[in-house]
Amino acid sequence: MIETSDANGGSICGKMIGDVASLFTRSDGKYVFARWGRPIVPVVFGVDDATLAVFKGAIEAVITLASHQIAETDPELGANFMVFFCRDWAELQEVSHLDQLVPDLVPMVARLQEADANQYRIFRFDEAGAIRAAFIFLRLDKHLAAVSADTLALSQAVQTILLWSDTAFDDTPPLAMIEGRAVLRPEIADVVRAAYDPVMPAMAQDASHALRLTARITRPS
Repeated sequence: MIETSDANGGSICGKMIGDVASLFTRSDGKYVFARWGRPIVPVVFGVDDATLAVFKGAIEAVITLASHQIAETDPELGANFMVFFCRDWAELQEVSHLDQLVPDLVPMVARLQEADANQYRIFRFDEAGAIRAAFIFLRLDKHLAAVSADTLALSQAVQTILLWSDTAFDDTPPLAMIEGRAVLRPEIADVVRAAYDPVMPAMAQDASHALRLTARITRPS
């Protein structure tokens, strides 16, 4: 948990900055941050109505947390936050027009099959570097099938609201379980709120951005 005050204020502040910076520092050492630059229009394919409602509810909750906007349609793509469920990666090649949204669909499917992956996310960016679209692919293997719909939905929503580091949640997931219910870890919620502060940039590639984020994280003591 990120603390906001301590008797050793200097060291705690330094740890906070380091913790925040690590969330956007990629495995190659580069700092890369981006948030959505347009209203989010979610759509979910391959699930029943009950699961669809759970996913849309989780996405809307995270968007509300970020004080961002949700819309009925995107003028460029129609929908810009697309979630695809499948039981075999090869099914993606049968989805109409998906190859137009993901031009490298065939080699992507081959890589996912070879890696025996069960999830994959692709982001697209506008000219300013902000997120303009995201495609989330989920293969319901035995591991994902064992995860409850609300946990899976909230996890995917928070991992797509920002461009996190590829290693951001390797050690600690963004969710915690409280009395059997998945909730967003408060320090991650703080980062999401701070990242969508109107004065903050939509994209950053300098680690000094983490200092500005940390300055906007306020938690009651």
